Amino acid sequence: MGMGRVAVSLAAVAAVTFTGFGGVATNAEAAAKYKFANCAALNKVYPHGVGKATAKDKTSGKRVTTFKKDTKLYKKIIANRSGLDRDKDGIACEKR
Repeated sequence: MGMGRVAVSLAAVAAVTFTGFGGVATNAEAAAKYKFANCAALNKVYPHGVGKATAKDKTSGKRVTTFKKDTKLYKKIIANRSGLDRDKDGIACEKR
C-alpha cells in the first residue's frame, strides 16, 4: 500500500498548536506549568517548594532542605509571580 498525499490546512495546524492533539503539548500548556496562583497551588505540585540549586532557607528554626532544587524552574515560576518567594531567599513556597 502506497502513501498518499495529505492536504493539511493552516487552520488544522493552528488547532494542534493551540488546542493540543494527543500527546502534543500546546504553548499554553507548556507555559501553565510555571504559573501558580498561590503557594497552595504550587505546593500541590512541589510539596516543599521550588528553589535555586544553591538556595538556603531563611528561618530562625529548622531549615527546609527538601524543596525541589532547580534554578531554571525557580526563575520561570518567579517571573510569573514574584510574590511566591516573600522572604527573597531563593526558595518559592518552602514548607516542611
